Amino acid sequence: MTMLYPVGIQSFKEIREGGYLYVDKTALMYHLVSTGKYYFLSRPRRFGKSLLTSTLEAYFKGEKELFRGLAIESFEKDWTEYPVLHIDFSGVAYKAESDLQKMLNQVLTEWEDKYGITAQSDLPGLRFRQIIDAAYEVTGHKVVVLIDEYGKPIEDNLTNEELRETYRAVLQGFYSTLKVKDEKIKFAFLTGVSKIGKVSVFSGMNNLKDISMVFQYAELCGISEAELQKYFDESIAIMAAEHKISKETCYRKLKEQYDGYRFHPDSEGVYNPFSLLNSLQDREYGNYWFETGTPSLLVDVLRKTTFDITTLDNQEVIASSLNGADSIVDNPVPLLFQTGYLTIKSYDPDSRLYTLGYPNGEVKEGFLNSLITYYLRSSNPEESKRDQSAQIVQNRN
Repeated sequence: MTMLYPVGIQSFKEIREGGYLYVDKTALMYHLVSTGKYYFLSRPRRFGKSLLTSTLEAYFKGEKELFRGLAIESFEKDWTEYPVLHIDFSGVAYKAESDLQKMLNQVLTEWEDKYGITAQSDLPGLRFRQIIDAAYEVTGHKVVVLIDEYGKPIEDNLTNEELRETYRAVLQGFYSTLKVKDEKIKFAFLTGVSKIGKVSVFSGMNNLKDISMVFQYAELCGISEAELQKYFDESIAIMAAEHKISKETCYRKLKEQYDGYRFHPDSEGVYNPFSLLNSLQDREYGNYWFETGTPSLLVDVLRKTTFDITTLDNQEVIASSLNGADSIVDNPVPLLFQTGYLTIKSYDPDSRLYTLGYPNGEVKEGFLNSLITYYLRSSNPEESKRDQSAQIVQNRN
């Protein structure tokens, strides 16, 4: 039987009903939902955040049949159907003040129609509050809120201060609903690539648990070595035979190319799922992650920074800096960590210093051959460019 790889598929329902391979994360997901209420998770793009959100949506909608044969079956007994409010801020280029308003208006109108209410205000935050009240009253159950790419409108405008602040004010009012309506909310889960704007957007929300660097959830997204061997051993045997190498050599090459992302100093490395699935499907060792493009927020920063990013490997940073991204133009290292271009190599608890480096061969090659050009274009004069180019050649060797 041919293995179906869910390349680019972010719908849990489509994966399960379509017979695609699914790496079972439901035991860890069940622990998440049963031990807390408000969560934030930062992970690089193409790392499974949207699939996780989709899986949470199916779970809270009580779609038990989709979870047959998965770990969560032995834990969950009730399968209660809750009203789920799911919003995804990706897929829109936020370049005008009206863009965010249009996007929110479309989603809020759909929810208002679903629960049979008429908006009593033009403010998105007040409409959101009214919708939560209505969903609670109509269903008799508390509401689940799932938000993908929570900060994309702000990330799209890092260098446009006026529009960035306009968006920040709108989003702050919108997200404040999560605290105001706490008694009617069952669970809330928010994801994003970066933590930029997190403090200001979530001002006053001291109940939001950031699990981005929590050991217990380090493997919530991504594919671990154990999962690779459990779910993909047959695929790797086929790939090895096609390349006329041993299965052990194939495992090693995949590890060197796609493994190595660590989100806690004591955690094992995980593979980039997008690159790994593409590699096994094509039976090639390509640079798939880079081919999907570079986040606009990172491009904007690299074009402005004077930080010498040609010396990134083995970069030392203080622990507190990885939990935010202040002054990112002066120091883009935390942003490069959050977006997946750097990862944790080691940690010294005495000095509270992390050592960061490229996670794997795909990222290092892609960074040095592609992303670095944004930095070089912003560097002047020409002498500086020649010096930096020489440094790149030295780093490659």
